[in-house]
Amino acid sequence: MELAAIAAVLFDMDGTLVDSDAAVERAWTTWANDHGVDAAATIAGAHGSPAENTVRRMLPDLDATGVRAAADHQLELQYTDVADVVALPGATELIADLDARSVPWTIVTSADVRLAKARLDAAGIAVPPLMVTVEDISAGKPDPEGFLLGAQRLGAPPDRCLVVEDSQPGIAAGQAAGCPVASLRGLPADLVLGSLHELVGRIGPG
Repeated sequence: MELAAIAAVLFDMDGTLVDSDAAVERAWTTWANDHGVDAAATIAGAHGSPAENTVRRMLPDLDATGVRAAADHQLELQYTDVADVVALPGATELIADLDARSVPWTIVTSADVRLAKARLDAAGIAVPPLMVTVEDISAGKPDPEGFLLGAQRLGAPPDRCLVVEDSQPGIAAGQAAGCPVASLRGLPADLVLGSLHELVGRIGPG
């Protein structure tokens, strides 16, 4: 992957820019207990996907209204649970480097606007003006819609937008959008990162 040719960066949020794993798992555990389903099975497939996808998987008999209500319940559990949410290593340094190089970036997240702002504020990361949230799209990851919209908003072709992800649904979405993908957590992608520090000083013109 030629990082110097990258024109824009599309970040996932949870697990990529911010460490919110504990908060996410607490919320899904409480939700699972409230709905009488297995907490471990719920958490196992929840990372990187919109809440509605997990609700449908765990409560397949719900109609569309029930799915939305159950997903809203799960999000309500997360809005104020940000005490231990922090920026992941290299996140603030990489964003500062992109800004210094005039490389546009944004966030494409399965969270809604309220949750995204709460977590970014807790982590000390500025909310980008062109952020894409679950409220902006009709289909969440692994569908490519979010990343295609992010590329459009940044005015860059998808094949020159680097997607940075930490989940299999997110990686699949980035690949389906035609973007080069860098991954965390050791997941297979075009570029496998140990941390975001590895991208500092490498994206866009020097």
